[in-house]
Amino acid sequence: MKRTLTLISVLTLLLTACEGPQGPPGFDGFDGQDGVNFVGQSFEVGPLNFTSSNGYENTVDFPENVFIGEDDMLLAYLLWDENPDTWRLLPQTIYTSTGEFQYNFQDNFDNVSIFLDAPASFDFSTLLPGDTENQFFRIVILPIDLINSENINVNDFNSVMNYVELN
Repeated sequence: MKRTLTLISVLTLLLTACEGPQGPPGFDGFDGQDGVNFVGQSFEVGPLNFTSSNGYENTVDFPENVFIGEDDMLLAYLLWDENPDTWRLLPQTIYTSTGEFQYNFQDNFDNVSIFLDAPASFDFSTLLPGDTENQFFRIVILPIDLINSENINVNDFNSVMNYVELN
């Protein structure tokens, strides 16, 4: 009888829930895709022309509704083909019969400069109008936390745009 009473007491203790004071509230969950929560920004610039008079460089001020933070990353894409729209990440190297050059960029907190870059011996005047006139670019600003995500391939414009909330 003692064993039965001990067994019933042990089972009662095991099956009885303990309840204490409620703990502190936890953090809010992620509202984004695959646990990523951010807001990216994007805007298009163009047509831009690269000529000797502008030093083969165009400086574009950020629109007033676009903010780039200290920890944000800026990506620039060149419209490579229009049917369908195909974008390539800069820098983008172009090989011509007279040598090679790059579309490249640099940015600060106020603007982005998009320029043609090449070795000093390269003659930009040999470029065809298709390389220097009516060029369109897409500027994408991403929080740095997103770049650390394994779920995004910055080389693939469509992958990046899947994560960006367009303004």
